[in-house]
Amino acid sequence: MRHRIHGRKFGREADHRKAMLKNLVISLLTHGRIETTVAKAKEMRSLTERVLTWGKKGTLHHRRLAFSILHNHQLVKTVFDEIAPRYVNRPGGYTRVLKTRLRRGDCAPMAIIELVEADQVATDVKDNITTEDLNK
Repeated sequence: MRHRIHGRKFGREADHRKAMLKNLVISLLTHGRIETTVAKAKEMRSLTERVLTWGKKGTLHHRRLAFSILHNHQLVKTVFDEIAPRYVNRPGGYTRVLKTRLRRGDCAPMAIIELVEADQVATDVKDNITTEDLNK
């Protein structure tokens, strides 16, 4: 039984798993919506919610914590100045996981994870962040 065991391992070492989840969070905050497996979507949901909660608090300490996950100053600025203020009145639940299909190659269950107000967020973020900013 797996009582009181938190988190999924995904068959990866700890460093690889952490990097994968951080990259998924960066992609979600950049595009507003991504498609991944259901297990990865559920696992990255908590990390995304944590970053957005830090964005709502807005202190220097929380900016530094967010930078430790996002590794991009422009994206941190966008999260704190544009994305997080939209969720000021929402006590949590900034993401939505929608199950979509089974992947053709390995029959893995796929899902779309998106920010609750994804249409508004995606257009604003894409306008402010270019691919050159992401490569810095």
